[in-house]
Amino acid sequence: MGNNSGYKYVIIGNSAAAVGTVEGIRRIDTAGSILIISDEPHHTYGRPLISYLLLGKTDRQRMKYRPDDFYEKNGVTTKLGVAVTKINPDEHTVETADGETIAYEKLMVSTGSNPFVPPMDGLDAVANKFTFQNLDSALALGEAITSESDVLIIGAGLIGLKCAEGIIDRVRSVTFVDMAPKVLPSILEDDAAAIIKAQLEAVGINFYLGDSVGSFDGNVATLKNGGEKLTFDVLVLAVGVRPSIALVKDAGGACGRAITVDSRSATSLPDVYAAGDCTESRDAVTGDTKVMAILPNAYLQGETAGINMAGVNYAFEKLIPCNAIGFFGKHILSAGSYTGDVYFTNDGTNYRKLFYSDNRLNGFILIGDKHPKDGEIPAYDRAGIYTRIIRERIPLDSLDFELIRDRPGLAAFSRAARGELLGGEQ
Repeated sequence: MGNNSGYKYVIIGNSAAAVGTVEGIRRIDTAGSILIISDEPHHTYGRPLISYLLLGKTDRQRMKYRPDDFYEKNGVTTKLGVAVTKINPDEHTVETADGETIAYEKLMVSTGSNPFVPPMDGLDAVANKFTFQNLDSALALGEAITSESDVLIIGAGLIGLKCAEGIIDRVRSVTFVDMAPKVLPSILEDDAAAIIKAQLEAVGINFYLGDSVGSFDGNVATLKNGGEKLTFDVLVLAVGVRPSIALVKDAGGACGRAITVDSRSATSLPDVYAAGDCTESRDAVTGDTKVMAILPNAYLQGETAGINMAGVNYAFEKLIPCNAIGFFGKHILSAGSYTGDVYFTNDGTNYRKLFYSDNRLNGFILIGDKHPKDGEIPAYDRAGIYTRIIRERIPLDSLDFELIRDRPGLAAFSRAARGELLGGEQ
């Protein structure tokens, strides 16, 4: 087994959490050696952009999450296209699939998540089946589809709907099957989900909700409840994901549904940190421990880890669920918890629902047209102010809530609240 002298910092993964870690380290330590190891062979890229790549709205260069010179400028060595197979916490080493043992002083685990594929009779015999989790899976799907393809997508959550957006203009038809009774079940309430479903149906997408595939017979799927037989050419499995926790769990680290981390992004293993979709952390609104698998949180967790890895004791306790999604001309922004009293407006174009209690804003769902009419202010305009009010837990009586409900702006804030809003952590 090969060995080398090791690195001060080793990072497993190469996505948003890894980038945050590098930039967090370099804020404090400009010289310590950094190694990134990733099973993907690509330069760091924005995973949410893979649908736009298929759609033709971006290209490989513009997908990059940081410029070409990111690694060089930050003094980062990369080992790409090679998986880490084991962490040895007592020895402070990791082992890789190509037989290397690499020593570290501080280790970051940002392994993300893997597609969840439930057991379905006959699935193994389906020839053209794909996931839509990363760049390679998106590229493989893009090679398989043609203008004559009928595509069946199992899972009408975020991954499945983004896949549909990416391929809709390149295939003959797209059909969804999902056990949930609505689209985006983990993100939207019923009425908001109905708006998005109608938008998708308007571009010709078909839905079988509240049902699942009982079996496959070649390129025919039979549904469990309705018994319908759906013929397809290409199958996309977008049921969901599971956090990639095996490396930490096998090393004896504490894990629940995902890797357990504290407010410093530290795991229970000595000198081992974790960030991103593979972790569970505390929701600043509810206090619950949960997986908050979104890019901004991954970056913030990674940055927190990097600062601590470099020797500064720094806690970040403002993580909240939030999403910013665009589908077929509609923008959806959501954040926080859907609990408490509700302020709701919907004029048929702009949908706004705010949730609040105990003098705090808990969450929101905003939907508006991507290209609003002249003079129209979309519901999602300046939604970042709502997000900051939630994240910073700013008391509602310190601002003009009646004013801000319909049009967020700094004029609604007292001087003290403006200072808190503008001076808080990003």
